[in-house]
Amino acid sequence: MKLPVYGYGNNVLKMTADKVEQDYPGLDTLIADMWETMENAQGCGLAAPQIGKPLQLFVADSKILFDNMGETERKDVFTEGDTGIREVFINTEIISLSENKWEETEGCLSLPFLSGKVVRSWSVEVQYQNQHFETIQKKFSGMTARVILHEYDHTQGILYIDRVKPLSKKLMESKLKQVLKGNVTTPYKMKFKN
Repeated sequence: MKLPVYGYGNNVLKMTADKVEQDYPGLDTLIADMWETMENAQGCGLAAPQIGKPLQLFVADSKILFDNMGETERKDVFTEGDTGIREVFINTEIISLSENKWEETEGCLSLPFLSGKVVRSWSVEVQYQNQHFETIQKKFSGMTARVILHEYDHTQGILYIDRVKPLSKKLMESKLKQVLKGNVTTPYKMKFKN
């Protein structure tokens, strides 16, 4: 089921999310709905707070980015052997971040028609549970790491605009106000702050 994406200004996007218990009711359905919502909105990731659930849960799809890039572009943002992931992340914890950083433009389904350059670590090591609650510890790099870090931020009440340079954020102000008022038309359902 396609769920409405919560727009900028909704309190749930600024909350630190709760851990997900293994017996959380309807978890598989929720995850399936998140995938469907993300795909319908043509996103590459979606966190539970973006559909109004303050849970440490997100889906990440860097495979779609890999598949839609040319060979040269891939070499710049994907490490050798990485063809992207489609994965569920539950109760994610960051173990380590590389000192090597890079800047890239990011967007967000909760902030339609906006984008900004964000500096992030090139690689990240995380520990998380998958959909079957198996604990996994793994290192991700490049664009895959960026998608994970962007979605992880959502579970911590952080939006990418909190990480852009102050001048860039200032230049976004009028568009942010439009989103706050719900004055945007998107090809997917959204829920704006009342």
